[in-house]
Amino acid sequence: MAKAGAKSGGSGNKGLKRKAATEEPQEAAVAEDGTTESRVQPSKAAAFPPGFSVSEIKNKQRRHLMFTRWKQQQRKEKLAAKKKLKKEREALGDKAPPKPIPKTIDNQRVYDETTVDPNDEEVAYDEATDEFASYFNRQTSPKILITTSDRPHGRTVRLCEQLSTVIPNSHVYYRRGLALKKIIPQCISRDFTDLIVINEDRKIPNGLILSHLPNGPTAHFKMSSVRLRKEIKRRGKDPTEHIPEIILNNFTTRLGHSVGRMFASLFPHNPQFIGRQVATFHNQRDYIFFRFHRYIFKSEKKVGIQELGPRFTLKLRSLQKGTFDSKYGEYEWVHKPREMDTSRRKFHL
Repeated sequence: MAKAGAKSGGSGNKGLKRKAATEEPQEAAVAEDGTTESRVQPSKAAAFPPGFSVSEIKNKQRRHLMFTRWKQQQRKEKLAAKKKLKKEREALGDKAPPKPIPKTIDNQRVYDETTVDPNDEEVAYDEATDEFASYFNRQTSPKILITTSDRPHGRTVRLCEQLSTVIPNSHVYYRRGLALKKIIPQCISRDFTDLIVINEDRKIPNGLILSHLPNGPTAHFKMSSVRLRKEIKRRGKDPTEHIPEIILNNFTTRLGHSVGRMFASLFPHNPQFIGRQVATFHNQRDYIFFRFHRYIFKSEKKVGIQELGPRFTLKLRSLQKGTFDSKYGEYEWVHKPREMDTSRRKFHL
């Protein structure tokens, strides 16, 4: 029993020594004059030294764990720097420097020589003599024919029907195997100003052809992210027959200017603001987002918007002179990804 006690006492002494060794750096040292001096603790080594690379860890689980810790440390450092900067700005008050503008792909866009200047005489002359001049001079009123590819499915048909409620004076026609080259002369003879064709693939709308009549041009778009009215959350009631307002955003180049004028020519000139409806074509990084909203006036100073639908995204594939002609048509612009998409900061619209 004595031996066991001695052993246990020995192990206890070892435990006390270890504890004392661990607590020794935290104790205060007593100087000769009686004052206490705190001993300088050695600085902790950084969890991730500058030359550290997570990819060098061969074990997958360990690599994932270390990467998660590294991301957490980066997040903490970023938050601490943000709080420090906020305190400095509050201390400076009005003397604080202006906040830096964040760098985005949009504001770092490569300058395009074809950017339109509204005061340019050449641009004004082109607008007065192009194919849309009769519309903007109020000599013609829009009359739209909306059709589909052969044997359309339900989703494409519903999209055409909903588009006809968005665009005033538009008519839906089912082709029944009739070629577009035969449809266009009939549209011209019946005073239609524009032709819209919705194409589909695997029962999903994936393309839109917009042809201005009678002299063109014709634009071919890729269509994606289609959402019908029933698929939009918190949507409003069905749109009324009032003429909507139209908003065109960020069509800055000559090509974008032409595309914007094509969209504008689909809607009548005088919007009926009493209907509080607005159709928006927003260009961002060459993607054209279409939305259809209704203004909701909450008070004299507060206003909100309520989406009515449908919604979809367009990307221009080609712009052709004249009406639709897939074989002998002359193209003004064709999207060639390998040649044109060399930089993420270069846009064409």
